[in-house]
Amino acid sequence: MGFFEKLKAASRKRQSLLCVGLDTDPDRIPPSLKGDVLAFNRAIIEATSDLVCAYKPNIAFYEAMGTQGWRNLRNTIRAVPQDIPVILDAKRGDIGNTARMYARAFFEELGVDAVTVNAYMGYDAVEPFLAYEGRCAFILCLTSNAGSADFQRLRCEGKPLYRWMAEKAVAWNERGACGLVVGATHPEELREIRDTAPKLPFLIPGLGAQGGDAAATVRFGTDANGEGAILNSSRGILYASNRADFAEAARTAAENLREAIHQSRKTK
Repeated sequence: MGFFEKLKAASRKRQSLLCVGLDTDPDRIPPSLKGDVLAFNRAIIEATSDLVCAYKPNIAFYEAMGTQGWRNLRNTIRAVPQDIPVILDAKRGDIGNTARMYARAFFEELGVDAVTVNAYMGYDAVEPFLAYEGRCAFILCLTSNAGSADFQRLRCEGKPLYRWMAEKAVAWNERGACGLVVGATHPEELREIRDTAPKLPFLIPGLGAQGGDAAATVRFGTDANGEGAILNSSRGILYASNRADFAEAARTAAENLREAIHQSRKTK
């Protein structure tokens, strides 16, 4: 089963567009766990796996822990139920021979279903990820951080750079599976990008701690069928509690956000 089919099946089975970002900071997990990131992640996954359509670990939080971090990442991916896709947030982008090594590491060694990719260096930096049948490369388009305005909104030949990136992703999707990363903090631009790429899946960070609005994100980010969007929340779910009840608190936060998203889909 390819990424698109796996995502659609997980979303429909759970009636959910919610993705939990596993950006686990050892300094923020409950003291009772004594820095055991893997135990924390397993508890979060167990508490939320019936509520989500995907999980998204950010590789930086694991690379920072060295060898043990890589073990934690690999075992976290293995802890995710097989029918739920894993999107590795790596934002890699390099020349072709280097990109091939990144793609091999993520798709073959770690076995994830999708990866976020920085396409600033052009198609040859993206192509190695597209060469893996059944996987997906989510291209950075308009990110949720304030600094996205520095470059992504610059106008080039009459339209902003993020529009060019969306159009390129649509074209590249004919050679492999592409998606777009578009922040929930830009609802009007999200609508414009959805019009540009009506059939691509969108990975949409920025809900919760970054202030993105669930209703606007669903309205402008989903496709014509009310699907095709993966709405990510990380800190708002992971750190809903810093006590022994962290897993229960994470589940409650995930349930509340999933329900808000679900209600917004009904009124779209």
